[in-house]
Amino acid sequence: MSFSIPQYDNRLRSILTSINMAKVLSVVGLLAIAVVGQALTPSSFLTTVDQNRLKSVFEAASPYADTQAAHYSILGLKLLGATIPNAQDACKVISKVLDGSNVASIYYGATAAKALGNCKVEVPEFKKTLTDAIKEDSSVQDIVFAYLALKSLGLPADDSAVSKAILAALNTDDSPSSHSYAFLAATELSGDISKFVDNIEDVVAQADEVDDKYLQFEGGLFATALVVDSAYKLAEKNKKAPTIAQDKVLKFANYFLSRKHVHQLKSAYQFLSVIKTLTTNKFHVPVAVTLASPVAVTQADPSVKVQVTDLLGGNLGEMTVTADSARHLEDGAVVLSKKQFTLSASEKSLFELNFLEAKPAKGFYKLTISVVPKKADAKLIGTTGAEVEVKVTTKVAIENVEIGVADKDQATAARTTRLVHPNKAATVIEADYHQKIVMKFQLKDKTSGTLMTAHQAFVRLTNLETKQEIIFVTESDNSLTSKFDLDVGSSAKEFGSVSGKYSMELIVGDAVIENPFSWLIADISITFPEASEAPANTTNQYAKKPEIKHKFNEPEKRPPATVSLAFTALVLLPLLILLVLWLRIGVNVSNFPISLSAVGFHVCLGAIFGLYYCYWTHLNMFQTLRWLGIIAVPTFFFGNRLLSALASKSQLPKKKK
Repeated sequence: MSFSIPQYDNRLRSILTSINMAKVLSVVGLLAIAVVGQALTPSSFLTTVDQNRLKSVFEAASPYADTQAAHYSILGLKLLGATIPNAQDACKVISKVLDGSNVASIYYGATAAKALGNCKVEVPEFKKTLTDAIKEDSSVQDIVFAYLALKSLGLPADDSAVSKAILAALNTDDSPSSHSYAFLAATELSGDISKFVDNIEDVVAQADEVDDKYLQFEGGLFATALVVDSAYKLAEKNKKAPTIAQDKVLKFANYFLSRKHVHQLKSAYQFLSVIKTLTTNKFHVPVAVTLASPVAVTQADPSVKVQVTDLLGGNLGEMTVTADSARHLEDGAVVLSKKQFTLSASEKSLFELNFLEAKPAKGFYKLTISVVPKKADAKLIGTTGAEVEVKVTTKVAIENVEIGVADKDQATAARTTRLVHPNKAATVIEADYHQKIVMKFQLKDKTSGTLMTAHQAFVRLTNLETKQEIIFVTESDNSLTSKFDLDVGSSAKEFGSVSGKYSMELIVGDAVIENPFSWLIADISITFPEASEAPANTTNQYAKKPEIKHKFNEPEKRPPATVSLAFTALVLLPLLILLVLWLRIGVNVSNFPISLSAVGFHVCLGAIFGLYYCYWTHLNMFQTLRWLGIIAVPTFFFGNRLLSALASKSQLPKKKK
């Protein structure tokens, strides 16, 4: 058997063709398992703290406002094995808040009462409300709620009619949420349930993948948990593993665990239910490999500890836990391979490995871990490729520390003083704006004895009088010597030209340094140019600034009154001539429509002209625009009505004489 890969060249094709197909498939299979394991094995579980938090969510729902709250609260506490406080009072509340005409209310109340035990809720219209809901034109949720409520109340139900009604309703609404309710009903149905079982694979295929690690359905935690939970419960009834790939089960588990801090009552119950199902089912039980020791591996605590449990933190029996590899994240170097963890004496699910025996360099490492049960168990999944990250830390020593002052033109050698950590320089170092302050030092790894650099190495100068702080970053050269060089004159602006005595501190820290430190090196007297003229508080750039108030431009000086009156007369003269001519030749006003719209439009138009006059005399632009906006509304309304009336009138046929 051979296969063709057109995009490869002929040489590569011939090589691939000659490989035995069985070997190819086996290699591909191993790689696939490795990739899945590396990305998907859960790295956390539901701890006791998490379970107590969920318990508080369920308890907080009491006293119950409705039967839904009672349902999720009581069933959630039952899943945790906790006692239900004031069970008799809870039963009375359920009977009080239950709505006998609502299918969902009856379902929630009936299941809550059944979970309480020795609690009966009866309303005469229960049976009619529930049986009327089991029909093909009802929603899947109503049919399922009605059926399960009848079961909880011990009332008879026609399983065949229920199955038929659900399948018909799924033809109308085949969303994953509707299918999940159908799966729940199928766990109680008698007869053939194969159609429901066959739908599991199609429903799971609709899940959305996130970051190649999570699977979820639209609707979030509740919808996703309900689908997975109901699918596995249906599989338990069918006595056959659900058609869900193992990698998808792990992705669902990762999604659920990422949402374990949920505080919504409804989602909290369904989350707890699906976690318990994934822990107790007979087909797929995800293994959680969790880092149980601090992330930092030190000489005082050289062991890496991992806990191997199910999703509820339960023990999975005797295990062989192996570190397949430990890879340095910075350079990719593998420092150990196939190193077995030892079982902790304190806890059966805890395993530890002395990581420093491999003599790893400082830095971050990713451990790939595989788990093999002593007694073979096919239902355990996620047993290969689990990953945990740790960091190897070290202690540092600071050596060859020199501090001093040099001329800016470097005409003479710097006058330096050698210091030993943690001692402070005995004398005050003086520097003016013609000089620069210099310092150099080296960091040595105490474990390996090699020189190193730190990600964070700062010099902080603090004015002893004003407490103003200026921070500078040191730089390292090729010899791993860190240096600090401050040109006093060029840095005057940064200091606000505030001369005086400053304390100088060296701050060194790194994620892999166990002993970060802040070392007061020396006191330095700095003199900036024109220091006596510089105000002491000119550097506070965060001080409150004066309020900015907008001012309109001052109006220009108006012309004399005689000029204004003459101009006004000239503007109004054409209007006067128009009126005189109208009086002489006669004016026909018979066509002026006497109506509210005509009068209103002309009045508003006159008001606009009047507004323009007011703007010219005493109003500003913003006041004018505000009044114009008010007048424009009725002007538009009346104008539109007037033009519509004139248009209608012009279209009427003229009367013959």
